[in-house]
Amino acid sequence: MTEAMELQMNVQTAMTLRERLRALFVQELDLGEDVDVEKLNYRDIEQWDSVGHMALVAAIEDEFDVMLDTDQVIDMSSFEVALAMLGAMGVGG
Repeated sequence: MTEAMELQMNVQTAMTLRERLRALFVQELDLGEDVDVEKLNYRDIEQWDSVGHMALVAAIEDEFDVMLDTDQVIDMSSFEVALAMLGAMGVGG
């Protein structure tokens, strides 16, 4: 394992699930500091359209090593729903 991979694993371990998910939302939806990520709902902002949604789904699947089924993808209508969904799947922080 490379030093960079170890560093990434250590950073991920130190961050909570909420923090990791918040960071993904910020990155994938290109959000500014003025956006309250945790109160964000689908289509609240221009970036979270259908294309942004699928990019977010792909990033979540990659980051947390999960596979969301069709119903989960459709139901993921807010940050809080995504967080609860990951928690129900047993994803830890």
